[in-house]
Amino acid sequence: MAGQQDGYALGIDLGTSNTVAVLRWPDGRTRPLLVDGHPILPSGVYADTDGRLHVGRDAQRLAQADPTRYEPNPKRRVDDPTVLLGDRSYAPAELLAATLWAVAEQAVATVGFLPPAVLTYPAAWEAPRRQVLHDALALAGWPSAAEHTMSGPVPVGTRLLREPVAAARYYTEVLRRPVPVGESVAVFDFGGGTLDVAVVRNEGADPWGDSGFTVIATGGMADLGGLDLDAALLGRLGERLGDAQAALWARLTRPETTGQWRDRQQLWDNVRGAKEMLSRVAVAPVAVPGLETAVPLTRAELEQLATPLLIRAVARTREVVAEAGLTPDRLAGLFLVGGSSRVPLVARLLHGELGVAPTVLEQPELPVAEGALTDLPLPRPGRRPGPAGAAGPAPAPPSPAPVQAPTAATHDAAPWAPDAVSAPVGSDDGQPAGTAATLPAGVAATAGTSHTLLPGPGATLPAGPGATLVAGAGTPLGGTPVAGSGGTPVPALGGMPPHGTGPGSAPAPAGYPAGWPGVPPGAVPPPGTGAGPPTPVRRGRRRLWIGLGAGLALLGVLGAAAFWFTRDRYPALEFHTLTQVARPAADGDRPTAMFTTVLDDRAYLAYQLSDDRLTVVAVDAGTGKQAWRSTISAGSQRWAGLRAVPGAVLAVADAAGDSTPRDVVVLDAGDGGERWRLPVHGDDAVHVTRETLVWVDRAGSRLVGLRLRDGRQGWAQDNPRSEYGDTRSTVLPVGTEQAEVGPAGFDGVSRAPWLGDTDRLVQVGADRSVRVLDMDSGEVLRRRDGVADVSDRMVAYGDRFYVVEEDQGYKLLGYDLGSFAEPTVLYSAGQQRRVTGLVACGEHRACLLEVPEGDAERTEVVAATEGKGSRRWATPGGADLVPVGEHLLVRRQSPKTTVSLYDPAGKAVLTDRQGTAARVDAGNLLLFAETPSSVEDDHSLAGVSKAGDLTEMGQLQGVRSESCAWNTSVIVCGAERDFVLYRFAGDG
Repeated sequence: MAGQQDGYALGIDLGTSNTVAVLRWPDGRTRPLLVDGHPILPSGVYADTDGRLHVGRDAQRLAQADPTRYEPNPKRRVDDPTVLLGDRSYAPAELLAATLWAVAEQAVATVGFLPPAVLTYPAAWEAPRRQVLHDALALAGWPSAAEHTMSGPVPVGTRLLREPVAAARYYTEVLRRPVPVGESVAVFDFGGGTLDVAVVRNEGADPWGDSGFTVIATGGMADLGGLDLDAALLGRLGERLGDAQAALWARLTRPETTGQWRDRQQLWDNVRGAKEMLSRVAVAPVAVPGLETAVPLTRAELEQLATPLLIRAVARTREVVAEAGLTPDRLAGLFLVGGSSRVPLVARLLHGELGVAPTVLEQPELPVAEGALTDLPLPRPGRRPGPAGAAGPAPAPPSPAPVQAPTAATHDAAPWAPDAVSAPVGSDDGQPAGTAATLPAGVAATAGTSHTLLPGPGATLPAGPGATLVAGAGTPLGGTPVAGSGGTPVPALGGMPPHGTGPGSAPAPAGYPAGWPGVPPGAVPPPGTGAGPPTPVRRGRRRLWIGLGAGLALLGVLGAAAFWFTRDRYPALEFHTLTQVARPAADGDRPTAMFTTVLDDRAYLAYQLSDDRLTVVAVDAGTGKQAWRSTISAGSQRWAGLRAVPGAVLAVADAAGDSTPRDVVVLDAGDGGERWRLPVHGDDAVHVTRETLVWVDRAGSRLVGLRLRDGRQGWAQDNPRSEYGDTRSTVLPVGTEQAEVGPAGFDGVSRAPWLGDTDRLVQVGADRSVRVLDMDSGEVLRRRDGVADVSDRMVAYGDRFYVVEEDQGYKLLGYDLGSFAEPTVLYSAGQQRRVTGLVACGEHRACLLEVPEGDAERTEVVAATEGKGSRRWATPGGADLVPVGEHLLVRRQSPKTTVSLYDPAGKAVLTDRQGTAARVDAGNLLLFAETPSSVEDDHSLAGVSKAGDLTEMGQLQGVRSESCAWNTSVIVCGAERDFVLYRFAGDG
């Protein structure tokens, strides 16, 4: 486009409480514009005694001297004729112009001129309000404003763009979340002063090349924003102070003098800081001007006060979606923007009430401003390099570095290599597609060898068809070293090397087969030749037969061992058409919620009664015959589900907020009797072994071990504390092979995490320490400082702890949990790449999802194995990973939910199959053709083996598929008024 000043552009989100500007460079880089060194500029304006307007942090500081001259939220005054600051009145456009002037001044200081710009505005603003923006831009010296429409090209000038359209463009063009033409995305913009909700539909590109998002429904709440959460907390603070401080509170809330106004502003700032702190800790102090002691506020109080406000916001969102003629499940996405959407309770309530998983970023203030830049697209770049494997010239392969010869032949060597022969496209060596690999000097290729040579110390050449054992790797018995013998020669039978192989060897004597082992020159010939006494010969023959028998026995043992270790421990199940086994009944009318879980041969079913209590039923998983039925004594407005553990069943209540109280009820698996009850909070967690329940008590900043049989406390460990008193921590159990090869839920989490040899937890503290605890005794087994932050991506499995360390790019580090010695760097990547998923995917192997430059369609899996390098392959749009033995399930959520299954080498055995898949065992999956739902419907079900073979099994009829659970032969689901049990494998 002409006049783009070589591709520079500026996007501005002029917010109620804060203003954000994002600057784009000609090479496409985008960065927040720093005003006074900060990416977020407070929108408040202060008028000094000379009539000059100050903005941002300067205005906030000046307001402490005379708050009557300060307007913290000019955008809320857009409908007022004038705004009185001190002794002078200002038009709203003047106040907004002051902020725009500050942005323009910083942009000129940064790039030398004022770039073309796009200014966003709320979708509900009609012409009179938009005229205020036109006037403000003119007063600030910006080019005249021109609005984007679908009816013609936008004239030259500063562009005006609706905020939800800018957000939707960021969602599709920056986050690469597809919204197909004709489909819609909802934008939930929760800022400091207002809530704006809009549904925008993708109309396709207009004739002028712009992405055609149109607002089809809009609404919001002018009286709801982060300021209102602050006001609610302020009210709670007043209740805390009570009558004893009534006079002080009156001065703070109804100020009359300049000093009192200053104190009032300081109090609001302190309350706002406490609110932000409560998103990280359980208790935050508020300094009250005039009091010596700070007043503590808790996260529970914040969520108690915020929940009714946010429920209104959720209800308004549902109304706006309905006004667009849609239901939430028909949305292509729900995007949360605005600084107040950072409060975790916002996304949780929206997800719980609408059934749509929202997208919210770490910096939700930025998407609208950055999305506005899409209205000023860069000139079309030259052709970018095609994807791996595309036609076109390929770069020359790098010269291979010399490597050591392999030292052993092995059947379990990795099927790939990072810097070696036959490296496929996408491996780390940069080898181009179709280029013949060059073997390093000194390494000979063997005809027929299809395996990959691993370079470096300890490299191996896999045994198999055409594989050759190199020197030192072991050969048949006969004086040369045997693999694993440490290089010590092993003598042949009879103490001599075979004829023709040793020094001074001679042909076999007459009557002996050529090369007969163990017969020196001149030895006695076999019986019947008429030479020599018979007795020694018979002894020799007896020894020979004994030796042969022993050899055959050894071969048998070795063969059995080879079969044992190479057998397929998780073969394909014999999937068949679904066969209904039973329909266990639920009492009364349609339950509001239903849950199931299966452990071994027992299925547990639960449904919520009208009085909010939960009834739990135990049935035989093979027949549906009832074992017991029990109703929990105390109810909960919402239940989260069931967990079956050895000898017990856990019924877990749900909570709207992190600090909202809820219960974990432990029932006896034998008779359904209620053993004990544990009161916890919304963000608490529990982990179990066969004997112990470990409670992650976040409010108490501790871990507590409770006996599973009676709830008695066995141990407690306080959380590590940082130098600033921060006690936040991340706790994760150490996964085991036994746990990870059994059934997993839709979330990929094992249904039996207690299986395996170890019962350990890893706790990461706010002081960056990591410690390993025994779950049964509470003993700290290992500890190391300076390992990880509580927010890092990490996973613990077997004897390894993997963590993604981000700094100018990122590294994947592996720690030995037994020693916590210096970590191994499994993989590293430069800037512009981020990790969106991390799992353990085999012994000493971790897999992650890597997104380059925020482009979800270029997502790749990186599989890194200690000592064997890494392998990568494309998984466009991949959202999460689930290990299936050493195979890997990759799930995509947009534009439709699909799954792909890859073998350990990265070969796709199932590609982009629509539906949701879940693990049955390490060799098999269940594939639901539709996304799991809490609404009764028919759901097609298929079985998938790790080879990719798919068996259609029919429909689960009228079930709430979200409630389903399974083992390796049966599946049980809640229906409308009862439960239904089907057999899908085995005896049918």
